[in-house]
Amino acid sequence: MARSKMSAPVSRVVGIDHISIRVRDYEKSKAFYGGLFAFLGFEISDEYPSTIGWTNGKTRYWIAPAEGRKTYRVGDVGFHHYAFQLRSRRDVDALQGYLEGQGARIVDPAAEYYEDYYAVFFLDPDGMKLEGMKYGELTAKRKRKPSKKKG
Repeated sequence: MARSKMSAPVSRVVGIDHISIRVRDYEKSKAFYGGLFAFLGFEISDEYPSTIGWTNGKTRYWIAPAEGRKTYRVGDVGFHHYAFQLRSRRDVDALQGYLEGQGARIVDPAAEYYEDYYAVFFLDPDGMKLEGMKYGELTAKRKRKPSKKKG
């Protein structure tokens, strides 16, 4: 049912609150995400016997053990990847360094993949694709005008 251009929306989304994923090996994934999120500045928001969530104050990320089919393949129907927006390209490079030190699988190393879009793509223990990215950094620098010195 299409909404008329004249009518006001009933509800507005103000952000994405959380994502919840299912994992094959809960303890292995908990260790992977625990380290990753500590590196990214997240803290544990809540933990229960079979689920844990981390937050940075704006976003929450939850994991829990999978039930039933316990395999994941990029390209299947459903989750494709999750991108963490970072502060700078330097943070993207630091994330890649952290991941390399942890032995995480990097599928696309830190580089500019689109104009002014710098990212690193990597996999979690179940092969779910994650991304650390920064866009707009070069555009913001180009828009700044040089300051005029007073003589």
